[in-house]
Amino acid sequence: MKRKVRANRPSPETKEFLGTRKAQVHRKTRETEVHVELCLDGTGLYEVDSSLPFLDHMLSLFAKHGFFNLEVRATGDTAVDYHHTVEDIGLALGRCFRDALGDKRGIRRFGEASVPMVDAFASAAVDFSGRPHLVYQAAFSSPRVGEMDVELFEEFFRSFSNAAEADLHLRLHYGSNVHHCVEALFKAAARACDIASQIEPRQKGVQSTKGTLTA
Repeated sequence: MKRKVRANRPSPETKEFLGTRKAQVHRKTRETEVHVELCLDGTGLYEVDSSLPFLDHMLSLFAKHGFFNLEVRATGDTAVDYHHTVEDIGLALGRCFRDALGDKRGIRRFGEASVPMVDAFASAAVDFSGRPHLVYQAAFSSPRVGEMDVELFEEFFRSFSNAAEADLHLRLHYGSNVHHCVEALFKAAARACDIASQIEPRQKGVQSTKGTLTA
């Protein structure tokens, strides 16, 4: 039976989300079907059903700590492997960020955050530069957490950074509990993305001397 995370579910009056910077992506292949809706100017509302309980938990806290309104629905060939589902959710979420940011006029562009989680400590830095790149430094004490291989989280963030056209740096400084380690990475990424996507009132155009935030 699928486990659905419904805490902080958008009420009917907020189902259309808050603000105007929003996007949705529906992606269907022979391996997966993924639907993601995102509002950058949210309050941390979420409804997540990825068919992977631990990933549901991570996506929910990503929305909560980034103040994003997020809806994720996904099914995939999980009987074969979780890789395709995790990768395609990362792609869809990243594309939602890219589309919701639009021409990126007025955004801060850069964001950085560090997050402790009991025994774990992680940091994230992001640049919505239009040049996708991932630096991922994380060593875990176990190859699995819950039902998932921990190597899948690097694939998630790589897919996210590519589709969002973002330069994303993630580092797990230390930690022994794998659940805490992964959670710290997702929370740090959420907070960094929130900061970078916020509107800077002093910025009238794009935050770049070349006048554009594209590759």
